[in-house]
Amino acid sequence: MINLLNQTYAYFLDNQSRFWLELGRHLSLSGTALAISLLLCIPLGIWAARHVRAAQYLITAVGSLRLIPSLAILFLVMPYLGTGSTPAITALSILAMPSILINVYTGLRGVEPAVIEAASAMGMTSRQRLIQVEIPLALPVMIAGIRTATVEVIASATLAAFIGAGGLGIFVTRGFALFEPRIMLLGAIPVAALALLSEVVLGRVERWFTPPR
Repeated sequence: MINLLNQTYAYFLDNQSRFWLELGRHLSLSGTALAISLLLCIPLGIWAARHVRAAQYLITAVGSLRLIPSLAILFLVMPYLGTGSTPAITALSILAMPSILINVYTGLRGVEPAVIEAASAMGMTSRQRLIQVEIPLALPVMIAGIRTATVEVIASATLAAFIGAGGLGIFVTRGFALFEPRIMLLGAIPVAALALLSEVVLGRVERWFTPPR
């Protein structure tokens, strides 16, 4: 194992420029997909929390996306968007939606009615209650959803290499094709490290926003 890691490091030294290029692409794909999902799912989650009956259908429909494998989503968008970054970002955005939307909805619905009533009694408008009371109280649950989505997207962005979008998956696919474990590890190790780092960092952010009991 040590010998294999040494070989991977040697391959990294010989291909540093390509590694940093693909790392940048991987982060760009993941970050863009997460940003799109957040822009879509936060307003949708707020709307769903206000319209519970309609929300049941929305949550069920979006939640069903979890049943579709990541690679299947990538290949499903290819006939419409072709290959490259656009279909990859679209597929990754779809992949991130269930965790974010469901947790935004769950977090807002979990705010105690008594707290909302107290805010209304103080003269707060619906908008003020949402921004000053409901969202701050729902933040830990919302961040938990973002954390899950981030880990899923970072890991699944590896598959974007299959449709020509680049990223660290390039090394994984090339290593697999050439039966070269050292090349595969050059892609797999950074992806695992990025996923673990995002889990730890966002986990701490979640705890920081969680009020003491």
